[in-house]
Amino acid sequence: MKKQKRDYYEILGVQRDAAEGEIKKAYRQMAMKHHPDRNPGNKDAEERFKEAAEAYAVLADRDKRARYDRFGHAGLGGAEGFSGFNSEVFSDFEDILGSVFGFNFGDMFGGGRGRARGGGRRRGADLRFDLEIEFLEAAMGVEKEVQVPRLEACAECKGSGSKSGERVPCGTCHGEGQILHRQGFFALSQTCGACGGAGTVVRDPCTVCRGEGRRREVRRLNIKIPAGVDTGMRLRVTGEGEGGLQGGRQGDLYVVLHVKEHDVFRREGPNLLVELPVGVARAVLGCEAQVPTLEGSARITIPAGTQHGSVFCLRGKGLPRPDGGARGDLYATVTLNMPSRLSRKQRELYEKLLEDEEVADKDILGRVKDIFS
Repeated sequence: MKKQKRDYYEILGVQRDAAEGEIKKAYRQMAMKHHPDRNPGNKDAEERFKEAAEAYAVLADRDKRARYDRFGHAGLGGAEGFSGFNSEVFSDFEDILGSVFGFNFGDMFGGGRGRARGGGRRRGADLRFDLEIEFLEAAMGVEKEVQVPRLEACAECKGSGSKSGERVPCGTCHGEGQILHRQGFFALSQTCGACGGAGTVVRDPCTVCRGEGRRREVRRLNIKIPAGVDTGMRLRVTGEGEGGLQGGRQGDLYVVLHVKEHDVFRREGPNLLVELPVGVARAVLGCEAQVPTLEGSARITIPAGTQHGSVFCLRGKGLPRPDGGARGDLYATVTLNMPSRLSRKQRELYEKLLEDEEVADKDILGRVKDIFS
């Protein structure tokens, strides 16, 4: 019988809303505790180490994590574990395990690569922007302008950090970006302090960015929000994160949505729920009523004798789905609107109705007595 996979968040001991840094820290601790080199011959530790690595490979990848959060293990389509790493996740493994066990992955597997290969280019960081929108904006879709503070490539030096636009190899690490110290079989690789791991330095720093190659700017963006989104959904805007270093590509922007509550509508997934107040007389005799919808209102028939709590379904009047699927339904729940004050005429009518009900109750009670007598 195939062993059931454990929950990835449970494996790393983090909550489902854990930030990326928290997940990385949890994996680092698990790697240090259960690595086979620290637990020779311990099969349980080896299995826990593999479990932690598989969990981190998924939760550190934004796309895989989103699929896992929505569909569980089935949403990964067999792509769990060490297959399909993106470059950022592999870099995290290198950083975490390299710092814990004192070796460089590239040197260990014959690559001999330093961080500065490729001219010291580094991808910019991803950014998160929390955006609050109105309920009807989320239901119908909207375009919003946002202002995102971020680091952008310096326009003066085109991101090089140099007045002339030239960078020269670092004399300390000879352009590798790292200083290599061999210890027997293993090699300890440390980031070069002279160039910060870039492998290159500038001799004539740009006066605008002071040699950093980036400046903090506020970027105005128009974000298109599809109809039917809900709180917690994320929109990925490719290439609108922070600028890369020395010509590296920009990171991505993740817009996290927060939808306000509505006075009339409540949602359950793609479905809408509304309350429909109906007077007692109208519920008893039957009537037509107007139900609020996203497009205005819809007329429905309330049959005679409708009870408090009765539910009427309006097919296709719910929320659109962001993925283009079938639209949800709208459910209207009847709430009897009891009068708090009565006119003299209304009181006389209710008293007459009460007398009729008492007569009917006595008649029913008499029939019950006849049955048991």
